[in-house]
Amino acid sequence: MGATKQVQAGSVLIGGGAPVSIQSMTNTDTRDVNATLDQIKQLSAAGCDLVRVSVYDRACAGAVRRLVDQSPVPLVADIHFDHTLAIAAMENGIHKMRINPGNIGSAENVRRVADCAKMHHVPIRIGVNSGSLEKDILEKYGGVTPQGMVESALRHVKLLEENHFDDIVISLKASDVPTTVQAYRLMHDTCDYPLHLGVTEAGLPGQGTVKSAIGIGALLLDGIGDTVRVSLTSDPVDEPRAALDILRALGLRKGIRFVSCPTCGRTQINVMEIAQRVSKEFEDIDLPVTVAVMGCVVNGPGEARDADIALCGGKDCGALYVHGKFVQKLTGDLAEGFVKAVQEYIRRLSA
Repeated sequence: MGATKQVQAGSVLIGGGAPVSIQSMTNTDTRDVNATLDQIKQLSAAGCDLVRVSVYDRACAGAVRRLVDQSPVPLVADIHFDHTLAIAAMENGIHKMRINPGNIGSAENVRRVADCAKMHHVPIRIGVNSGSLEKDILEKYGGVTPQGMVESALRHVKLLEENHFDDIVISLKASDVPTTVQAYRLMHDTCDYPLHLGVTEAGLPGQGTVKSAIGIGALLLDGIGDTVRVSLTSDPVDEPRAALDILRALGLRKGIRFVSCPTCGRTQINVMEIAQRVSKEFEDIDLPVTVAVMGCVVNGPGEARDADIALCGGKDCGALYVHGKFVQKLTGDLAEGFVKAVQEYIRRLSA
């Protein structure tokens, strides 16, 4: 199947060949507008294109207007069971909804939500999680399966389509990576709605980041997926940073690409210290620059040829290369010297 259908959430296009967007979710009390807005701004600065907030009562729905008016990025309302909260959030300017129409009661409730979404041009994400599949689907398939997750999602899709609404995004998340990947692949072959990728309840940074990178990365390499969230048990700001790393590794986002060797007995410089210093210094740069920190002359010169700027270690010194050509010998504080060299390279590139 080719490009997916395109929907629009505020200024962000999802699907239809648009760049893969990054999402995360606040963990503040949505009723506390100042705290929630502060976290939204932090998430935006960390790379989020959209931010989701929980709307679980009337006070949250009432806070949506102030949040929308001051947010630097489009906002998504996360709503379960209560269709009146969905309508209130849309009337208060929310840019996108996350709601499963099969969980909000009668057909009339679904019609009212669909009509309101059409009126306000608000797309709806249908989110299926492996931990909340319908009982009859679990019985039919003998537990959680990719086929069951897809069938569950299509039930919700049908409810909206029956009300002539098709600005739909679909997610199919499991905490098990193979199940997640198989479910998305099956859905990609079944319909052309844009897909929101993620491995749900992935865990803590480290293992959770690896699980997310494998699942999301495998799908994006197949050309599947239009928007992503890395779900981590951590500060929410860690999520967009991890998502950016995934997209940059796949060449789907501009940004500095860091190359550094794992070191060995031949290494005579502190590669880890230099690499950490350089990585932290330039993590927010969105220029397509490859920076390499290599420990010795075995692989160093080869990586230096491929990098835009590189440091290759010697005996308590380093060789600085730019576009594969030796520039100068660095001594003393190699981390400081290489940071300054990269800063100068970026300055000239940006001039």
